[in-house]
Amino acid sequence: MIEAGTAGSLPRPRIAMGLAAALVCILLDQASKWWILEVVMQPPRVIEVTSFFNLVLAWNRGVSFSLFYSHHDAMPWVLSALALGIVAYLLNWLRRAERAWTALALGLVIGGALGNVIDRVRFQAVVDFLDVHAAGWHWPAFNVADAGICVGVAMLVLDGLFVRPEKS
Repeated sequence: MIEAGTAGSLPRPRIAMGLAAALVCILLDQASKWWILEVVMQPPRVIEVTSFFNLVLAWNRGVSFSLFYSHHDAMPWVLSALALGIVAYLLNWLRRAERAWTALALGLVIGGALGNVIDRVRFQAVVDFLDVHAAGWHWPAFNVADAGICVGVAMLVLDGLFVRPEKS
């Protein structure tokens, strides 16, 4: 019999943390998109919030930064299937995560990916509305799911660069 905390046991608290982060990311993403679509962008317009930040309404039919942008009817399903495949891989990684930092990072990426899949299924495009700009240059519009993905990936990169594995 394997005791809790030994090498063969699942780090269940890490899984729960990652799944909770994913759920929070999905809920914040979908709530913010509902608010933008149903309340703020009636009618659609550009709302200047600060000198470097606007609220806009953009429909992204591609992936990050509109890569693979296409009006082809199958593209939302292809991109959703690809995202779900990546989520399956990340869930397996989460199952093996030993550190809370890693579980949190994976949860953010999983939640962000699923938030955007929900949009592709509902609207055949992803709702983007956050517009950051400076000196006439605009970062591509993004959403809470995209922010979750970016923060999660940055955390994983930092983890890989600066956290030393424990020696057995």
